[in-house]
Amino acid sequence: MGYEIELRVNGGLHRLEVEPRDRLIDVLRDRLGLTGTKEGCGTGECGACTVILDGRPVNSCLVLAVRADGRDVETIEGLGTPQDLHPLQEAFVEHGALQCGFCGSGMLMTAKALLDRNPEPTEEEIRVALAGNLCRCTGYGKIVESVQVAARSMADGREDE
Repeated sequence: MGYEIELRVNGGLHRLEVEPRDRLIDVLRDRLGLTGTKEGCGTGECGACTVILDGRPVNSCLVLAVRADGRDVETIEGLGTPQDLHPLQEAFVEHGALQCGFCGSGMLMTAKALLDRNPEPTEEEIRVALAGNLCRCTGYGKIVESVQVAARSMADGREDE
């Protein structure tokens, strides 16, 4: 038995029929073709699948699609484009915060949610916000540094969001 839901994803409206057991990550990846959101663990432990749901970072592997009905979802595809990177993406590239890239979309979306609600976070606040996102390649120093650089860049008015 399917349910019709309506999602606003990266500003676009989508009406879909989903099953009660369908997860948000599966709808985003398999139904909408937004494959930038990665599934790491499937249990909410790694943060690779983080998206922003109504302004808050969530593990999309733990959210049933029916629970996202009528809500706003932001994915990595809505953050920037290859021609016009978001300041977070620029900072992550310039400061070596990405290596294999698997955790990158979740890290970026978590960082964006943090900067949206706190444009001048301390290093401690950044580390606390990113605590649910695991990275096995870079360590966290370059990631934290990148968020700090992006925050300064955005505060200087160079954001084109």
